[in-house]
Amino acid sequence: MASVYDLKPRFQALLRPLCRTLARAGVTANQVTIAAAVISLAEGGAILASGAARWSLLLLPPVLFARMALNAIDGMLAREFNQGSRRGAVLNELGDVMSDTALYLPFAILPAAPALLVGLVVALAVMTEMAGVVAVQIGAVRRYDGPFGKSDRALAFGTLAFILGLGGRASGWLNVVFALMAVAALVTIVNRARAALRSPPA
Repeated sequence: MASVYDLKPRFQALLRPLCRTLARAGVTANQVTIAAAVISLAEGGAILASGAARWSLLLLPPVLFARMALNAIDGMLAREFNQGSRRGAVLNELGDVMSDTALYLPFAILPAAPALLVGLVVALAVMTEMAGVVAVQIGAVRRYDGPFGKSDRALAFGTLAFILGLGGRASGWLNVVFALMAVAALVTIVNRARAALRSPPA
């Protein structure tokens, strides 16, 4: 299914000059991976510490964009500059799950937010990434199928934070938004599992 992830090649092309510069400067893929996790933890902490103040919500979209850029850069450094490693693979997967949890779980403290639904969406996000990784365990390639992968989640939560940060009223419509996110995540898990089972060995 269609996903924001489909735009990744173009995004990588834009970032490639910066990636080359970082590689020449001695920056490693693992350092970039850790940086993405650190800024995610910091932003999640800011939302919690401020009680989901509008400024902290308006900060989320640029933080998410920076995280997506760093995620793309660490992958390019690993693949294109021979920096791939088993440690890097572990850091990358754990960092993504930790970052998602840190950035999205604080939405549960929003006024009128459906805390249980927010928690469900975050749990399903973890399961979505697990469904992608488990493909490798059965000999297939890592799956990134949509419609609600990492990039799609970033777009959804970033848009939501932007609306609320500008003064949008948090009310019952949040229940619908998070319910739709949960359904999209479930569809994504099924899509990744099916694709993994259909894929030829990597």
